[in-house]
Amino acid sequence: MLGLLSAGVAPGLALLSYFYLKDEYEPEPVSLVFRTFLYGVLLVFPIMFIQHVLETEHLLKSNLLDAFFGSGILEEFFKWFILFYLIYQHVEFDEPFDGIVYGVAVSLGFATVENIFYLVANGIEHAMTRALLPVSSHALFGVIMGFYLGKAKFTKGSKTKWILLSLLLPILLHGSYDFILISIENWVFIILPFMIFLWWFGLRKVKKAKILSAKHFKKQYPEQKAQAPV
Repeated sequence: MLGLLSAGVAPGLALLSYFYLKDEYEPEPVSLVFRTFLYGVLLVFPIMFIQHVLETEHLLKSNLLDAFFGSGILEEFFKWFILFYLIYQHVEFDEPFDGIVYGVAVSLGFATVENIFYLVANGIEHAMTRALLPVSSHALFGVIMGFYLGKAKFTKGSKTKWILLSLLLPILLHGSYDFILISIENWVFIILPFMIFLWWFGLRKVKKAKILSAKHFKKQYPEQKAQAPV
């Protein structure tokens, strides 16, 4: 059982550490990152209850509805809600890259518990596939959500466009991911290029967020330009 729990938790912690260490300016307090991770953990239970009701009442009558409403909208909206209402205004959210750190944290909190439940039900032999697909995809949805929230917070003027993108783009990507898995017979031939695209897109947002944070840091602390990390 310990091995199974380790296999369930390890991918999420590894990915969270990876993105956390990408924050080169004023790394976030571990306590707040962990609290955000726990928010994601707690989200699993109401979301699973709603999904159970939708399934038992046969309210989602097509693969498209199941993928985009039962998973995409439901899961990404709750994660976005936590980020926007509990983290977005927090004093520690003080540079654009922070959105990615907190977006990944809440997403991986959710993904880690979901992963443990799946491995308990289906066996540890699925651990590698789960790490490469659902856990990684949740992390990348969090990257994209957090990038646009970070952009919104530190953009002067209207923020509506970026806030909408922070919700709608992860929903679109998550729904597409699930639709491929549940509706295409030979899904592996589609999901692999989809995941390559998702990693490319997510890492591109990481790079852009680092540039935005560098600019923000130099505006806030012009006397430290020479010491700012490259």
